[in-house]
Amino acid sequence: MSSTQSLLLITLIITIIVVVMAMLLINRRQLRDIEELDNELGNMEDLHLERAIGNLDQMELAGESLATLNTWKKSYQKAAELFPEIQRLIEDGADENARYRLVKSHQSIKQARELVDSVSEDVKNSSDVFTQLLESNRENKAQYDELMQSYREIRKEILADSFDYSVALEEIENRLSAMEEDFAQAKNLSAQGDHVEAKRVLSKIRADLTALKTKLPEVKEDQHDLQTVFADQLDEIAAGYKEMRDAKYGFGSLDVLLEIRQSNDQIDRSLAALAQLDLEETSKGMKKVEKEIKTLYRILEKEYKARPFVEKNQDKLQRLLTHQQTVSQQLIKKLRHIDESYELTHGELDESRELEREVHKMDSDYIRASQRIADGRAVYSEVQDDWIKILGRLQEIGKRQQELSEAVDGLYEAEEVAQRSIKEFKQQVSLVYRHLSRQNLPGIPEGFLQMYTLVINEISKTSGELNQVRINMEKISEELVQISDDVDRLQREAEDIISSANLFELTMQYSNKFLDNETVVRARRNAMKLYDRDYNYKDALDTIATAVERAEPGSYQRIENAYYQEQKELID
Repeated sequence: MSSTQSLLLITLIITIIVVVMAMLLINRRQLRDIEELDNELGNMEDLHLERAIGNLDQMELAGESLATLNTWKKSYQKAAELFPEIQRLIEDGADENARYRLVKSHQSIKQARELVDSVSEDVKNSSDVFTQLLESNRENKAQYDELMQSYREIRKEILADSFDYSVALEEIENRLSAMEEDFAQAKNLSAQGDHVEAKRVLSKIRADLTALKTKLPEVKEDQHDLQTVFADQLDEIAAGYKEMRDAKYGFGSLDVLLEIRQSNDQIDRSLAALAQLDLEETSKGMKKVEKEIKTLYRILEKEYKARPFVEKNQDKLQRLLTHQQTVSQQLIKKLRHIDESYELTHGELDESRELEREVHKMDSDYIRASQRIADGRAVYSEVQDDWIKILGRLQEIGKRQQELSEAVDGLYEAEEVAQRSIKEFKQQVSLVYRHLSRQNLPGIPEGFLQMYTLVINEISKTSGELNQVRINMEKISEELVQISDDVDRLQREAEDIISSANLFELTMQYSNKFLDNETVVRARRNAMKLYDRDYNYKDALDTIATAVERAEPGSYQRIENAYYQEQKELID
């Protein structure tokens, strides 16, 4: 056998082995599918739904229950008709698979799977419905007994505490009667075999019982609050209001009795809502009544507490007002007198008159309030608020009037200070001028003379203003500050002139060392011209000092330092 033939043989053998292995695998897999289908079919058959249908037929169902049974009975019977066909396909598939007719087996398995999938859901749902229908009678009976027991307990409780529910008792009885009718209907439906509808009625009964049971405690509490708590509180408010009116308490435009009547009307409306078991509307009304009661209590308490304050401070406030009126009149009189001699530049007199009018108005308000108190018409809380404001304002006014009085009192002293200041300024200026004149200078600089003349004129002007009939001390004070600055400046200018002249002479003497220096000689000629002819002592000093400093650096600084050291020693 040639190598080619050997290779072909080997390939053939391998191919055969692969095919055989594939057929074995397919066979086993399809066998599992067949077993699975058989189990599913067996499970559906094991439900024995025919027996359940027979039992349900014997129950003689009616209404919705019967309609449900018929619907799902047809659904199941239609599915069950396919069971033999499914069984045949499973057996054909198994037989073909055993003979390794794998393609035909696969076709049978596929058809069986499609049929099983098409009926399994209907069979399951039918089973669930049949089970529910079989158990519904027992469940309904148990639920009926449970609800009836709860119903009897609630009725017993209501009868035992009927007084606590008296407002809503009729509506409660109506609802209980409606439940009795529902119980009868549920019982009849069960007897007729309509368990589905009976279950729906029982569910309604349960919801109604739960709702009523939840409302009963609130009904009892609301009735107690409306008929007892709120009523007693309003009676207490009415009695307290009457006592306070008899004791001459005033309430202004507030009609407390009208507010009480309106609250009682709201209580009646809330009781009407409660009678219909409309607890939401009842709650809204109760909140309104509760809020109004708290408001009325707060008003009575506020008036009751305010009266002691008013009675305690009535005489005190009258004394304070009388005193403040006297102070106001005295201050105005004082300011008028001062205004004849001084200009009151900050409206002190107008302000004091405005304060007097304010005090007078407060006094008028006090008198009217006192009259209302005497007549029994005073709202004490309002009087208290007004008097607290008046007391605080009187304190502010007294403080301000004291400030105004002290401010004008200082005018006399300010005038004396101004007169002394003018006299001192005249002396200072005179001394400055004489001191400068005694320096034996060629002349006095024009700038100094102008400044001197300016200061003299300022002093004369302010002195004249001080001698007028009505003096503006604020303006004079500002002028004195300016004069003081100008006098100081004049003094500094005079000292600068004297120092410049003295340093000029010392520097000129020192420059004699440099007469062979043309620059110094030329500077000496220019400096002497500025000194003797122009009286410009500062520029003369700068001219010669600059030349000397160039000729001998540091020389002028030594001259200047020595000069100021000598001046300091003379002062010390």
